[in-house]
Amino acid sequence: MNHHDFAQTPPMGWNSWDCYGASVTEEEVLGNARYMAEHLKDYGWEYIVVDIQWYEPTAKSSQYNAFVPLEMDEYSRLIPAVNRFPSSAGGKGFKPLSDAVHDLGLKFGIHIMRGIPRQAVHGNTPLLGTSQGARDIAHPNSICPWNTDMYGVNASREGAQAYYDSLFQLYAEWGVDFVKVDDIAASRLYGIHGREIEMIRKAIDRCGRDMVLSLSPGPAPVDHEELLNRNANMWRMTDDYWDLWELLHDMFDRCEQWYRHVGPGHWPDCDMLPLGHIGIRSVDGGASDRWTRFTKDEQLTMMTLWSIFRSPLMFGGEMRDNDEWTQSLLTNEEVLQVHREGVDAKPVYRNGDIIAWMSTNPAGGTYAALFNAGEESAEVGVTWEQLGLSGRKQVRDLWKHEDLGTAEASFSRVLAPHSAMLLKLS
Repeated sequence: MNHHDFAQTPPMGWNSWDCYGASVTEEEVLGNARYMAEHLKDYGWEYIVVDIQWYEPTAKSSQYNAFVPLEMDEYSRLIPAVNRFPSSAGGKGFKPLSDAVHDLGLKFGIHIMRGIPRQAVHGNTPLLGTSQGARDIAHPNSICPWNTDMYGVNASREGAQAYYDSLFQLYAEWGVDFVKVDDIAASRLYGIHGREIEMIRKAIDRCGRDMVLSLSPGPAPVDHEELLNRNANMWRMTDDYWDLWELLHDMFDRCEQWYRHVGPGHWPDCDMLPLGHIGIRSVDGGASDRWTRFTKDEQLTMMTLWSIFRSPLMFGGEMRDNDEWTQSLLTNEEVLQVHREGVDAKPVYRNGDIIAWMSTNPAGGTYAALFNAGEESAEVGVTWEQLGLSGRKQVRDLWKHEDLGTAEASFSRVLAPHSAMLLKLS
């Protein structure tokens, strides 16, 4: 089976990073999974992803503890910290938690760092499936610039592929459906790690279980699109994205660079949705425990861009605290249909901060997204000629579920600063 078959539509789920940083617990994961199953699963939300440092007993926030002992099995593979994930005791790993998530009708994912634990290399601990030890396959000069847990793996060394095979064999035994691999996709500093991406792809293909592969952080280089497409299902177009207007404004440029490479099973990734209650134990993004700093207009702009572009949707907030407004952003079936079914998304034009995008529904109808990314109210519109259409069209506002009547050859509205409209023309 081709790995693109694993994610025919952009993945939708929850990731623990935006609210709990490196310190999420089993109770918090299960609580959010139960909420998703009850309130969001019917709308297509399905992945529950445990982010970084689940193997570190001392993690307290999004700040990393340097050179601390990590939980590891006898084959140099990191395993869950029992004090944070008590069901993993006795060598069970994430299998009990994964089973609990699956019992809710959802899918289970984890975050991992590229490479092999430094503590395994320093102790030259064994590897499964090879006589080589951890020290034999390590690339000690290939390190993450912001985390001290790992050394890179030297793909040219005997035993390197066996190590990655053993990792994904373990994850398959745990029932993992989604793996986010970090410190691997960005071109800055040390460059994209193509050889390790290829080893991971091979390991997933050998493990016997379908797993969506997500690569972080970004920005991934557009000139490596073929490598990314050939091996992964998602890859980040940006570094960590937070609830700051300048980062959202910048995403229009990134989507313009990547829209040609969007398609079934391969999704350039705008990163997580910092919505609702975030920062509970996170100090990233310039603030701590808070509700999203995005205004309601900015939240609609983000959801509109992510939906028409068809980025994966990974919600970052504590879902159990969702208010009615936040919930409405995640359960608008008409907007989610654009995300799920729209094809051939592309920018129509950009005049400074006045921006229009479009996509089409194969079953009929054209979607148009209008954005005022400027600092003053402005008229934003499209003509049917720009959209490749002709004749009278019924116009529907998908966020408001309102029919706006028919239009002969164009449509426009005055939009507030930082706001958006998402329309269906039929």
